[in-house]
Amino acid sequence: MLRWSITFIVIALIAAVLGFGAIAGTAAFIAKISFFVFLVLFIISLVKSGTKK
Repeated sequence: MLRWSITFIVIALIAAVLGFGAIAGTAAFIAKISFFVFLVLFIISLVKSGTKK
């Protein structure tokens, strides 16, 4: 999931440099959403693994 976030942020940066504003904005939005999904899943997995004995 984190790899997808990095991929989309790189796409957004390249599109912004080339002048494709709509594509850059969409890619940045997807990167932000996928990063927050990764963050939530990571925190859930940390909590779950900490409660096992």
